Amino acid sequence: MSSKNTGIVPHNQSADDVLRSLESDRSTGLSAQQAAERLEQYGPNELRQKKKKTLIQRFLDQFKDVMIIILLIAAAISFVIAIEEGNPKEFFEPILILAIVILNAIMGVSQESKAEKALDALKSLSAPHARVLRGGKESVVEAKELVPGDIILLEAGDFVPADARLITSASLKSEESALTGESVPSEKEASETVDENAPLGDRINMIYSGCSVTYGRAVAVVTSTGMDTQMGKIAGMLEGEKETATPLQLKLAQLGKYLGFVALAACAVVFIVGFIFGHMDWLEAFMTAVALAVSAIPEGLPAVVTIVLSIGVQRMVSRGAIIRSLPAVETLGSASVICSDKTGTLTQNKMTLVRAWNAESDDDEAISEENTDSIRRLLRYATLCCDGSVILGEDGSQTLIGDPTETSIVWAAHLNGMEKDALAEESPRLAEIPFDSDRKMMTTICKVDGRIISVTKGALDSISSRCSKGNVEKAAALNDEMSKKALRVITIAYRELDSVPEAPTSEEIEKDLTLLGLVGMIDPPRDEAKVAVGECISAGIRPVMITGDHVVTASAIAAELGILQPGGEAITGVQLSEMTDEQLAERVEDISVYARVSPEDKIRIVKAWQSKGEIVSMTGDGVNDAPALKAADIGCAMGITGTDVAKGASDMTLTDDNFATIVKAVREGRGIYDNIRKVVGFLLGTNCAEILTVFFVTLIFGIAPLLSMQLLWINLVTDSLPALALGMEPVDKDIMKRKPRPKDEGIFAHGLGMRIILQGVMFALLTIASFLIGWKVLGAGQPAETAEMFGRTMAFITLAFTQCFHSFNMRSNHSLFSIGVFTNKYLNYAFLGSVALMLLVTLIPPVAGAFALAALPFKFYMIALGLAFVPVLVMEFSKKFGLIAHQEG
Repeated sequence: MSSKNTGIVPHNQSADDVLRSLESDRSTGLSAQQAAERLEQYGPNELRQKKKKTLIQRFLDQFKDVMIIILLIAAAISFVIAIEEGNPKEFFEPILILAIVILNAIMGVSQESKAEKALDALKSLSAPHARVLRGGKESVVEAKELVPGDIILLEAGDFVPADARLITSASLKSEESALTGESVPSEKEASETVDENAPLGDRINMIYSGCSVTYGRAVAVVTSTGMDTQMGKIAGMLEGEKETATPLQLKLAQLGKYLGFVALAACAVVFIVGFIFGHMDWLEAFMTAVALAVSAIPEGLPAVVTIVLSIGVQRMVSRGAIIRSLPAVETLGSASVICSDKTGTLTQNKMTLVRAWNAESDDDEAISEENTDSIRRLLRYATLCCDGSVILGEDGSQTLIGDPTETSIVWAAHLNGMEKDALAEESPRLAEIPFDSDRKMMTTICKVDGRIISVTKGALDSISSRCSKGNVEKAAALNDEMSKKALRVITIAYRELDSVPEAPTSEEIEKDLTLLGLVGMIDPPRDEAKVAVGECISAGIRPVMITGDHVVTASAIAAELGILQPGGEAITGVQLSEMTDEQLAERVEDISVYARVSPEDKIRIVKAWQSKGEIVSMTGDGVNDAPALKAADIGCAMGITGTDVAKGASDMTLTDDNFATIVKAVREGRGIYDNIRKVVGFLLGTNCAEILTVFFVTLIFGIAPLLSMQLLWINLVTDSLPALALGMEPVDKDIMKRKPRPKDEGIFAHGLGMRIILQGVMFALLTIASFLIGWKVLGAGQPAETAEMFGRTMAFITLAFTQCFHSFNMRSNHSLFSIGVFTNKYLNYAFLGSVALMLLVTLIPPVAGAFALAALPFKFYMIALGLAFVPVLVMEFSKKFGLIAHQEG
């Protein structure tokens, strides 16, 4: 990346001087051609990333494992001996071992590449953007495309994408603690110039990359990008993100070390028994011991887990949730409390008129496309007193312009065939008295059917005292009734005038009014939110509503959604502020709704739940929500309404701002963790079988039941492919009927560890039985070498196909027939691929000979396969009679 500096000192110059130096224009910005040329000159606006390893480096990294190194040394010794003996057949084994190790390395590189691509795709989805003026038009571009001279537009909540000199500013404050250490946001002023040597914290006319705007708005010209920014200069430690392993990956790496010690001890015993007390020469004993060690340790487990995590994260993106870090996926599966905003997340963020009452006719109706004439007259008058409008797109989409209260009235009129523009043409507006917060009402004067009519809309308590006609008492009763149902109620009144005053005033016009009626509107709950809340409750997850809205409105919506259950509490921010942290912790489990709370209150709520040992997810969209998002175990930022600061502080971004998406993400998180447990159980169970088979046969009979290259082939073909496919298993349909997984629960909880051992023992017994049948039964009367080859061939077939069949067992604790035997297409492909490769080495004579496998009578092939199928029958029996607890927890 180029890092050529612009060579100016922007904080010491006026904004106009800086613009001249950068050959930019405050009103039009750079042209597209200028921007492209400068991007070529200065390079992308990004910090220098840690240099990625080349393909060759990643390939060589696959050989750093101690066991692989020992195996390569053993192969090299075999080569030397083969050369000395001059027997071409002796070359087969070291060549095959080398080929298998290389193939394994290629698969490892392929897996790493898939994971890397998946994570790169996620990074691009969450890349910061900037609003820029180019060619006189405002547009949104990726921050890395900014160049010196670009005019950028900023407002509260935005990240500053590059170092820039302010051109104009309005009450601007920037949080610069990352650069200056100041905990309080710095006030900025575009018109000032400061001394050339002024410290960063005193450069009030500058904003810096990596900081954020906490208040106000500004227009600025970019002066430095990429490594030339202050962040680029002083943050040498920010040369790319460090790759951090997830807690689960660290646990599995530690497990691998423990298994390594166990395997080495077993190998030592195998070598001693095979060489000193058995029939092996020292090289054969050594090769068997080393191959056993390599087979016993699931070296590919961390890589497979990374791929399962990254593929799962990509799947979440398609569901509307962008995960910013892999550890968040693990935490999602443990979420036990979801604290959600109301507006736009649980509701549609679209005010909708649902009820209207005409005081003159006493008609009280739900809004529809066929309301009575009296309600239509009420809607007509109400629309004449609105400035908002609704624009319909050709595809039927709605664009709401103006106050949500007014657009809901305009839309209700539209449903009844009355378009705002047509009404304005029929009844032109002659004058108006705008809304103000003191009067809490607005009035328009229109010519309606040849008469001059003033229409007033506002709150009933403000308008009722100005009405001389109409049933105000009933209006008050209906107003209370609607309010208790979370409706926002607007009163409509009118008065016929003789003429239009030149400058109408409230005192003159808004009196002697006739009450026309009430309209009630609501931001309705999302249809999918109610389903999602029910799913949460059945999954043992506590949904909590946090809103800045009134407690009555919030409670009604929460009750409708099922968040506020009988006996649950709803409190206000004032009530919350009166509680100590200890009191809140005591009552937090009883409170389902927090109304009129500030972003600062959210942190207290998060910590209160966490003090109870709960895993908390918190939603937020504003700058002030960032601390709460960071404090939560899973911070969820809003993708549509959320600020850049909120997104940067979060673990997950919801692209649709929808509560149901959080629940879907939790479901996916649980599914991903389940699949990782399946992969771990499968790999360790089969590896356990391999080490038990070789260990006990060598210990008891003094011969190796499987040769090193046979073990390596099994490990390569029947471990890796099915394991990856298990990671793609669809989420269990009952997964959201379980309670949340405790955060500190181990990977081997719910009996998984014991099942791994028991299954390993079962596979080992079957493999040993197959070996003995081939060695002692089929090999009876045959030369010792031939008999051993028969035994190894049968053991090889049984162990390999046991693993192939067992991969289907690991799919679920439910019977294969209830979930569908072939519903995981990836496992079907992996199974067919493994079977094809196994048939290749067992049935094609030259290949079989290379693997030291013998041709068997058909009956013995069937016996070997029949033994391999036994685990499927045993596991189905166990599932049928409930002998297996839910492995997923």
